[in-house]
Amino acid sequence: MVSGFDVEVSKSGSEEVNENEECPVKQVELTVPKTDDPTLPILTFRMWVLGVVSCVLLSFVNQFFWYRTQPLSVTSISAQIVVVPIGHFMARTLPTRVFFRDTRFEFSLNRGPFNIKEHVLITIFANSGAGTVSASHILSAVKLIYRRKLSFLPALLVMLTSQVLGFGWAGLFRKFLVEPGEMWWPSNMIQVSLFSALHEKDKRPKGGTTRTQFFLLVLISGFAYYVLPGYLFSVLSCFSWLCWLAPKSILVHQLGSGLNGLGIAAFGFDWSTVASYLGSPLASPWFATANVAVGFILVMYVMTPIAYWLNVYDAKNFPMFSSKLFMGNGSVYDISSIVDSHFHLDRNAYSKNSPIHISTFFAMTYGLGFAALSATIMHVLLFHGREIWMQSKRAFGDSKKIDIHTRLMRRYKSVPMRWFHILLVVNIALTIFTCEYYNESLQLPWWGVLLACAISILFTLPIGIIAATTNRPPGLNIITEYIIGYIYPERPVANMCFKVYGCISMIQALTFLEDFKLGHYMKIPPRTMFMAQVVGTILSVIVYTITAWWLMGAIPDLCDTSKLPPDSPWTCPVDNVFYDASVIWGLLGPRRIFGDLGEYSNVNWFFLGGAIAPLLVWLAHKAFPSQTWIPLIHMPILLGATSMMPPATVVNFTSWIIVGFLSGFVAYRYRQEWWKRYNYVLSGALDAGTAFMTILLFLTLNSNNISLKWWGNSLEGCPLASCPTAKGIVAKGCPVQ
Repeated sequence: MVSGFDVEVSKSGSEEVNENEECPVKQVELTVPKTDDPTLPILTFRMWVLGVVSCVLLSFVNQFFWYRTQPLSVTSISAQIVVVPIGHFMARTLPTRVFFRDTRFEFSLNRGPFNIKEHVLITIFANSGAGTVSASHILSAVKLIYRRKLSFLPALLVMLTSQVLGFGWAGLFRKFLVEPGEMWWPSNMIQVSLFSALHEKDKRPKGGTTRTQFFLLVLISGFAYYVLPGYLFSVLSCFSWLCWLAPKSILVHQLGSGLNGLGIAAFGFDWSTVASYLGSPLASPWFATANVAVGFILVMYVMTPIAYWLNVYDAKNFPMFSSKLFMGNGSVYDISSIVDSHFHLDRNAYSKNSPIHISTFFAMTYGLGFAALSATIMHVLLFHGREIWMQSKRAFGDSKKIDIHTRLMRRYKSVPMRWFHILLVVNIALTIFTCEYYNESLQLPWWGVLLACAISILFTLPIGIIAATTNRPPGLNIITEYIIGYIYPERPVANMCFKVYGCISMIQALTFLEDFKLGHYMKIPPRTMFMAQVVGTILSVIVYTITAWWLMGAIPDLCDTSKLPPDSPWTCPVDNVFYDASVIWGLLGPRRIFGDLGEYSNVNWFFLGGAIAPLLVWLAHKAFPSQTWIPLIHMPILLGATSMMPPATVVNFTSWIIVGFLSGFVAYRYRQEWWKRYNYVLSGALDAGTAFMTILLFLTLNSNNISLKWWGNSLEGCPLASCPTAKGIVAKGCPVQ
């Protein structure tokens, strides 16, 4: 009882497959099964229910968390694990009656045992809601921080078109980035391994628990525990005990604050603090965690103190760690005073005011972003250039090798290119219409949309090759902001929209391509994958937008840190940084910040430093080839370690690194069987338990303004960490120096 739409068997599907054929990539050979059962039902009632519910729940939860000070990102792994017992339960209990038997409309609520292909498609739906839509930052910046008019319809259209645009690029390049065996997308190996583990018969180990039992135990424990940091004892989210030793010392507070200082000895007993910005440390290999740790230590405990105490760029006039924009006298810049009625820069007002200043750490963060971009290019050329060139020649040349997985997928009808072409043309036309019709709100002209599309389509293929072979794709944020900032300055929303269409759409395309490859490995019919991704994307965008709109109306002063109480969880750190970037790159333009008219032109030297750093590692590797630890120094990761700071704070990094060390080094090396069995299950359970309790607390207590007022729910207790230390600079709540 399998419908033709499920199987989608191609007429050319009679090609013989040799299961002993080796894959061109060893990791794929060892991990991915080389078999397929085309009779397994996929588009089942269970799949639709669990897939849609997973997509909606993850979209809602992730957008809900995005506005919080610790924006926990709930990944699809949570849904991937939790749907397994539900799927088996539905298979046991739902009626098996068949409706419209022997017709094209044949239907049943229960089409046999819950199978792995259903599970994969449910996870693809969940992936659509895993994360957030970057265009939502435009909503937050315009409505909540700039306080300008933006109605629901253009907001929804920007959210939708930016996501679907990435799907169009993915469709254009899937022949090159999915089908060739050399394009293997390394991170998919984790998902494939987890699917295999979850569908093996899970016997209880002697004296232990099954994966499902372990998941439920951790979920319930995490759910119950989060009452403490989430409501009763919020200091646990950032335990900065060093500040307590000297309550009136700015220096001690700067050293000890985990939120606004160096965070020495600060740590968090809260999973949302651990996983907020860097993702789950349990999913990070120790090699990557170690590079992040070294980069973080060098930036936070070497470069930052030196730059601050040497007063580089008048650092002492401002807080040591801040993403805010300042005047020269240390006061927070009133951006509204330099924005005219047309939402452009008021040049006269800006010339009368002080130029915008940023904290030295914030300037350093941009510099490290420059360095990470050039370091990524150099690292890939030096360490992977020959490999990528050979793989690309095989993948795109006449000698392109079709591996066994592509041969197995030829059983199914492929997605016609015209589907992607139609989707892409309609989406670009809708994007141009949206930007032109709502130009007063969005500011981006039609040629800006086409230029953004050109940049995205130009970079998707080469960056896709890097992502598919090295798992280290460089970002385009800085390039897109720079380009539109110079061409079309003094328009902040235009800069944000250009970045979303030029950069974020490419990132979204890589996500879609990675999902395509996951479906390829798991033998999901291409047309079924296409349907799931399109439906999941549209559904998630609608939920994201409605959730964001609801929170904007339900939470007073959402994202406005000048009006929110100090201990408010709704400070929107990511949105505030996005807003600051729109001021720096859009309202003012890079020339007034990093160019000849700016204060920080020397930061451009980081581009050169980033290009030289991988060369030094490469030369050291060639000089000492027997030292196997040298090539493990990954300069793009090391230099880009603090790319999320701000909005991430020191306590997020220290907590993440500690947990990553315990998982990736201690458990993996000394308790490897436990790690293989429970590590990813633990991560998913902690995500789910924390998310469920956070939403429950909001709906029952926070939304009704029911809170506990005592020292355990105050901020971390380091108020002086945000104080300037230059003589004569006076800040609210700070002692005069």
